[in-house]
Amino acid sequence: MDLSFIYFGNDWFAENRTSSHHIARRLSNRFPLLYVETPGLRAPEASRRDIRKLFKKLAAAFRPPRQISEHMWHISVPQIPYRRYAAVRKINELFALWKVRSALRRVPLFSPLSWFNVPHPGFLAGKLGERMVVYYCTDNYAAAPGVDATDVARMDEALTRRADVVFATSPSLVHEKQRLNETVIYSPHGVDADVFGKAADLTLPIAEPARNLSHPVIGFFGVLDGRIDPGMIEFLATSRPHWSFLLVGRVAIDARRLSRLSNVCMPGNVPYEMLPDWARAFDVCIMPYRQDAFSLNANPLKLREYLATGRPVVSIPTAEVEQFSGFVSVAATNEEFLAAIEKELAADSEERRRERIRLVSPATWDARVEVVIATTVAQLKKQTSRG
Repeated sequence: MDLSFIYFGNDWFAENRTSSHHIARRLSNRFPLLYVETPGLRAPEASRRDIRKLFKKLAAAFRPPRQISEHMWHISVPQIPYRRYAAVRKINELFALWKVRSALRRVPLFSPLSWFNVPHPGFLAGKLGERMVVYYCTDNYAAAPGVDATDVARMDEALTRRADVVFATSPSLVHEKQRLNETVIYSPHGVDADVFGKAADLTLPIAEPARNLSHPVIGFFGVLDGRIDPGMIEFLATSRPHWSFLLVGRVAIDARRLSRLSNVCMPGNVPYEMLPDWARAFDVCIMPYRQDAFSLNANPLKLREYLATGRPVVSIPTAEVEQFSGFVSVAATNEEFLAAIEKELAADSEERRRERIRLVSPATWDARVEVVIATTVAQLKKQTSRG
């Protein structure tokens, strides 16, 4: 079946790679796809980075579609985040409709499907001449740090009800969405097994700044943002001053207390392809998230990425993590987290590392997207036959 997509996702040029990037890239390897970048889920902060990003996105909003690969075009459609006001909602809708429809006149899509990876442009669903609406829900967006919870919950519910098929990436999200839409499919994240598997090759070099850290090295990669519990990391680092804590990624929280600890290393953001070079230094990988509604409903990409490195993993308890019991240690308190790290350090072996890699190696993004495409086509055929 011939397919094409209007794909609503987050910042295509962001430092970190998300499911939005992984899925869109693989869909565009086979089908024409217009990637509609939609900043504005949360209000910008008064930080230099957010202000610079805001002006950059506003400038991009009036540019024509840009071809970024053979079958993919990109536009930016910023949204004003203060949607509690009716005038703001109307401005967002009018601008987005004009921008996307203008792009569709330039991009060769035929009877496209609209695909939403985020809920806030969901008011466009059904207004673009699409054959079908897909909602690929990865998080409890209303519980995300820095958003208007009431407003985002309303948008998320409306899009869930409107979609012809909903994919949800964690069991708890599936359960929640099934109350609103009978066509909800569990679709766990994939993993770039080839990329993160390089961390298991000890003949390759460790990233230079991490080579002289004292072991054991307790590692994290990803954005250090409001989802992270810095108090837990501080507790771990002060409890074991002879351990090294290597936190790789952009720092988007107040990390001054952590930066004062001599055994905490925060090198900042690094390119996605270089993450295995840093992970090669890890002895244990950690997921030190706050235990709130956002994290407990999440399916963190790094869970499978960590396992693909072969390293032991310690995490807070979530429904998704519990599915990997036997391969991931779960800890609910700071003290339990510390004990779990010590247990994993003592129990780790080369065979255990191979087992972790084997566990996730079939669950590649390529394999996941094949299942998603097949499910979408089946639903489209069913919908066509009913029509």
